[in-house]
Amino acid sequence: MIKKQRTIIAIANQKGGVGKTTTAVNLSASLGAAEKRVLLVDMDPQANATSGFGISTANLESSVYDVLTGDKPVGEVIQETELDFVKVVPSKIDLVGAEIELVKFHSREYILRKALQQVKDDFDFILIDTPPSLGLLTINVLTAADGVIIPIQTEYYALEGIKQLLNTIDIVKQKLNPGLVISGILLTMFDPRLNLSKQISEEVQSFFTELVFKTVIARNVKLGEAPSHGKPVLLYDAVSRGAQNYMNLAKEMIADEV
Repeated sequence: MIKKQRTIIAIANQKGGVGKTTTAVNLSASLGAAEKRVLLVDMDPQANATSGFGISTANLESSVYDVLTGDKPVGEVIQETELDFVKVVPSKIDLVGAEIELVKFHSREYILRKALQQVKDDFDFILIDTPPSLGLLTINVLTAADGVIIPIQTEYYALEGIKQLLNTIDIVKQKLNPGLVISGILLTMFDPRLNLSKQISEEVQSFFTELVFKTVIARNVKLGEAPSHGKPVLLYDAVSRGAQNYMNLAKEMIADEV
């Protein structure tokens, strides 16, 4: 069998509150639990993926900001986590200013891609959490990525903004990264008790067909609690529905790689 070259996966949706960072943290943890070597790159200035692994931004000497500005190679900012197979390139609030600073750089869309080439062979998966916007940081992520996972919540306005994101992906594919593909559409915050959740799920399945992951992420209290403890849900409550959902997603991802 030939392995699909999907090492670098962006998790993107410019609409906030769709479970993007939750997916970045918990999919990373679940892949790590399956003994896949994982690097999670936090490209969101809010740094929620960073704190989701218990890394305090107040004590960080360097972050992904230093990588983007050329001050540090990516290998020097990688942080360890509680999980042996998972490492993190952390973010800090100073990343907010990076979009303005990157404008003056030559080939500015390729900065993250070039940086990750230095460590790409050290990991089975590199997952990148993106900011909730379609600015230069997200363009850098899409230019660096082999594939994109798009989380979509099963609530009102679920497909709002998706057309804009798909257009951006198409533009990046045409002009910057011809190998970019959509790795999958992930349904999140699913509540089987609600007809609305079922309706939205059917709409997404109808629109995206085979691109939709079989795994659905159910609405789960433990998923919401885990970040306040600085842990992925797998370390917070391994038997919770949320933990099991993300383990199933990891299995689906691994199966797709072979």
